[in-house]
Amino acid sequence: MESLGVALGSRSYPIHIGADLLGRTDLYAPYLSGSVAIVTNAVVGPLYLEKVRKAVQGARITEIVVADGEQSKRWEVLNEIFDALLRARCGRDTLLIALGGGVVGDLAGFAAAIYQRGIDFLQVPTTLLAQVDSSVGGKTAINHPLGKNMIGAFHQPRAVISDVATLDTLPDRELRAGIAEVIKHGFALDAAFVEWLEANVEKLVARQRDALTYAVRRSCELKARVVAADEREAGERALLNFGHTFGHAIETGAGYGSWLHGEAVAAGMVMAAELSSLMGDLRKTEVSRVRELLKRAGLPVKGPALAPERLMELMATDKKAAKGRTRFVLLQSIGRAALRGDVDDALVRQAIVAAAQ
Repeated sequence: MESLGVALGSRSYPIHIGADLLGRTDLYAPYLSGSVAIVTNAVVGPLYLEKVRKAVQGARITEIVVADGEQSKRWEVLNEIFDALLRARCGRDTLLIALGGGVVGDLAGFAAAIYQRGIDFLQVPTTLLAQVDSSVGGKTAINHPLGKNMIGAFHQPRAVISDVATLDTLPDRELRAGIAEVIKHGFALDAAFVEWLEANVEKLVARQRDALTYAVRRSCELKARVVAADEREAGERALLNFGHTFGHAIETGAGYGSWLHGEAVAAGMVMAAELSSLMGDLRKTEVSRVRELLKRAGLPVKGPALAPERLMELMATDKKAAKGRTRFVLLQSIGRAALRGDVDDALVRQAIVAAAQ
């Protein structure tokens, strides 16, 4: 097991990475002071719920199983969690455990943020996307029909327990979606990591344990550094959203769940790279590197059949918007991103069209 930290003063917490961690009682024990509520979904529960249950045995346990998929990130399902917590008389000393992928982590984390004005929770991510990105940093949210992750709160977990052995049961499509977020970290923040990915992406697709562990650790190191410097996304943290302004619009426009988050971000990264080139920052050869690495990972490089005007309409509600203008995370070079608010709409349309070629 390897451990690293997210430095946030009194709210700092560890990220534990390794194989066969789900059943380790010592990783949960420091945070147990009352009852435990485990939130999982109908796919992950049958695989891993028993291991976590045994790891916290002795505590009064409430199990909450939600439907699998992006459609669970809505008010009705959030209220089902509250119903279960209240029926079980879970108090403010309850530890909520989010066992699952990004949807479960976002949903359960938001529940923990607002139940009785906030309770402790652990992130126990079981997908690559959640292990490298969504479980770290305290962003929790549900979706709104007009935009992805529009209703939420910042609420840091007490710890993140990333068991890479759970990736053995991950469907291929979900694995590739997680690789998209790994690639995003490299393009936005670390050129050397991009070079490593270009040399090792097939190992990730083939689920080689050492390569996956390194990708999880390096992604968490990069994200932890940014979160520690900018917890609430006032500046630098926005750089972690490379590809996401376009990607969230793709998810919303195509209908939540039809495109996986990582798939939409992959297509969004190509659009953002094309826009970076049109803005005069990224060379065409570097745009080609973005496309090629995503292709080798088995990810889409073209978005769904949505008109540029529709995507731009959806992007207008992006959380990074300021003074009525959509802001974009663009690449100045491979491994160096910047937040830009001076982008002409005509160039955005041109980038969307170029990405579809």
